[in-house]
Amino acid sequence: MTPELLDRARNVLRAAPVVDGHNDLPWAMRAQAGYDLDAIDLTADQRHRLHTDFGRLRAGGVGAQFWSVFVPADLAGDDAVSATLEQVDFVRTMTERYPEQLRLALTADDLEAARAEGRIASLMGAEGGHSINSSLGTLRALYELGVRYLTLTHNSNVPWADSATDEPVHGGLTAFGEEVVREMNRLGMLVDLSHVSADTMRDALRVAEAPVVFSHSSARAVCGHPRNVPDDVLAALAGNGGVAMATFVPKFVLPEAIEWTLAADANMRAKGFHPLDTTPGAMAVQRAYETEHPRPVATAATVADHLDHMREVAGVDHIGIGGDYDGTAFTPADLEDVAGYPVLIAELLGRGWSEADLSKLTWHNAVRVLREAEAAARRLRADRGPSLATLALLDGA
Repeated sequence: MTPELLDRARNVLRAAPVVDGHNDLPWAMRAQAGYDLDAIDLTADQRHRLHTDFGRLRAGGVGAQFWSVFVPADLAGDDAVSATLEQVDFVRTMTERYPEQLRLALTADDLEAARAEGRIASLMGAEGGHSINSSLGTLRALYELGVRYLTLTHNSNVPWADSATDEPVHGGLTAFGEEVVREMNRLGMLVDLSHVSADTMRDALRVAEAPVVFSHSSARAVCGHPRNVPDDVLAALAGNGGVAMATFVPKFVLPEAIEWTLAADANMRAKGFHPLDTTPGAMAVQRAYETEHPRPVATAATVADHLDHMREVAGVDHIGIGGDYDGTAFTPADLEDVAGYPVLIAELLGRGWSEADLSKLTWHNAVRVLREAEAAARRLRADRGPSLATLALLDGA
């Protein structure tokens, strides 16, 4: 990594900033400060407790951020819906509070306008189908509030779709799950296939009438974690028009980190913490475990290995970046926070990636997918109205 490569990387990002597919700052703010923006000032350096603040987003060349309005899968039913609404409320409040930094973005044109204004486009994605409580009306309400993707599952199955990290019960999507995908396409909400089982991925691609996304997933051929995307699915993205956004989470990109993380997660549960907890007390437990059991460390080169493979299989028009910052306890050594994107771009420049290809990776592919989803929605809404289907009607549940 030379100063010359880093300078070139920053120049790439000035012209084509990062559209990052997934950042869990809203949940981190809920867990650490009850959403209080006076308690945690995002205009100040917050590296002692968060991966994200505005200064580091700027340093990282981030031009658009999908904020995850995530709620854990152990919240169910209306509790999950209410918590998701609170997450949405926080993102909108944050965006309104910092108009010099953020612009609420609902469309591809909004992304372009934010870039022209020198602001960061602020988008929302709901992480997990439990957030809609098997209700298409709730799905439509989230869209009206500005949510522009729904990850079909999180770490557990939902009544209509299998997760990558749960025991399969549906064999992919149920009939109602297929209707969820169709209704998302009609709305213009991106179908996010991170976290879902490979069969759910394939079913969604079969049903989809608009491009899909993987907001934060890497290549299963490079690291055999079930959260990653198999090659046959990557290859199918060209026909669908979708984008797979590589994540930075060590256990998803570094094979040696998978077993270590399973043991670290067990230690967290034994100490009374959820493995995804990143509050200071939980992180103290993680750091103590790491001291006794040194973890395998990923780097920007590890992530670049995935992007090399994803470009080869899916094509350069079908890849992007979804770091998962503030949603993971550990990050790669040289991609520690949202300021790190220039390091990854410099790594790829050193591997011979052209600036044109890198611009697709960082900006153009994501903007195109959102624009194509909007075009599909206009076409589909002309042909059909809101779906009145229910889980009971289609699945007999």
